[in-house]
Amino acid sequence: MSAGTQPVLIPWSPAPAQLTMAYSVCRGITRANAKNFYYAFLVLPKRKRQALCAVYAFMRRCDDIADDPTLGFEERHQKLDSWLDALHRVQQGQPSDDPVLLALNDAQHTYIIPAGLLDELAMGTAMDVTAPSAQTQGMSASVNSATPQLTVQYKTFEDLKLYCYRVASVVGLVCIHIFGYRDPAAEPLAEHCGLAFQLTNIIRDVKEDAAMGRVYLPEEDLTQFGLSAADLIAPDASRFRPLLALEADRAREGYQAGEQLIPYISEDSQPALYVLVNIYRKLLEKIAGRQYDVFSGKISLTVSEKLRILGKGFLQRIT
Repeated sequence: MSAGTQPVLIPWSPAPAQLTMAYSVCRGITRANAKNFYYAFLVLPKRKRQALCAVYAFMRRCDDIADDPTLGFEERHQKLDSWLDALHRVQQGQPSDDPVLLALNDAQHTYIIPAGLLDELAMGTAMDVTAPSAQTQGMSASVNSATPQLTVQYKTFEDLKLYCYRVASVVGLVCIHIFGYRDPAAEPLAEHCGLAFQLTNIIRDVKEDAAMGRVYLPEEDLTQFGLSAADLIAPDASRFRPLLALEADRAREGYQAGEQLIPYISEDSQPALYVLVNIYRKLLEKIAGRQYDVFSGKISLTVSEKLRILGKGFLQRIT
């Protein structure tokens, strides 16, 4: 090497065996936690299935940090920032022994997933890390000291849509990069489909989220139906039924977008999107069939119901 010549820095990359193990870890995380998504992943080609498992495992880690009850709000924000910084370092070619980051980085390069989308996912999770507002502090103490303080997260539906965009619509955009698409018309359809998934989750999990002190139903919608966050402390299902029906109608529009999206993506991925859309839509209709009583117990599809949809995904040729 001549004087003054600078060495060429070659970005670090994991050994094939290490990468195989990393994807295996992500698959295990997905199988254990993704009660609906995993069924759709089963009808994908192996490489695409692995990539989506890596994305899910990254999201799961973000959620686990945001929901960690042993950490304060500032600590959760700091830990999320550190987790995102670790991803950025791997993206820049620095070594890591974290299997989730190794698999995600490989998937990102393979399917040309914009880095900004992954950042948006983490930012969406960070929106869940909020301290109780001043107006809701002490609300629970007057009723039951074991009940968390309830905080309305968003004032309007438009505010809620930003949250849904980051935690769900962005997932839809990441998915279609992995599925494969050419027409940019697929992108807004994926965004609307993701919104439908998240609204369905919000409807299903109203009771569970309230137990954590979170109210995702917009304040303007609560007010429209004469409700408030305090009504979730001892909810009357009949009073919440019209409000949840409103959110369900909004979700149904997104499922129509999901149907329109199917022909835009690569044929080998169309069955997976079919399964995903129909599992979530079936869940929404099951909730509607129970008159939106999501307070008596958590509503979910049975394994047999999911398998029937999965079977159609395997057998149905989507054109």
